[in-house]
Amino acid sequence: MAKLNVNGTVREFEVEDDTPLLWVIREQLGLTGTKYGCGIAACGACTVHLDGVPTRSCVRPVSTVSETEKIVTIEGLSPDGSHPVQKAWVALDVPQCGYCQCGMVMTAAALLKAKPNPTDADINEAMTNICRCGTYNRIRAAIKVVAAGGNTKSAALAIQHTDGSTT
Repeated sequence: MAKLNVNGTVREFEVEDDTPLLWVIREQLGLTGTKYGCGIAACGACTVHLDGVPTRSCVRPVSTVSETEKIVTIEGLSPDGSHPVQKAWVALDVPQCGYCQCGMVMTAAALLKAKPNPTDADINEAMTNICRCGTYNRIRAAIKVVAAGGNTKSAALAIQHTDGSTT
């Protein structure tokens, strides 16, 4: 039986060695926040952290990940949605359909950990995930909000919320 360290817990599972990490996470371990999008590592919906590095799990064979490597999924980033990136996503109404957002959040969190005050060039280089809804401007703004310590006014967006408030 194989083992993985996922979200701080060592979990056992049985699959073929060439099974993508994504399918172990979703089907064997029941963590369905990580999404299947393209299956060729292009879209980023399947992004997880592997020892802090954003990794496209749809093409990573589970046999290439050891029990000593730490995998963090969206569920492990913050179980209650209190991670600064998740809070900025909510404050700026980033998601539309939301399908890609878990991968986007994981990529943004890794970027901000590596570069707490990223430039536009840093954001362009790191955020290669695909959003079919085109929320890229809000994604960039949310990253900048986190870099500014959570100040949503720094995003320079005039978002009118359904409750009448503005961000």
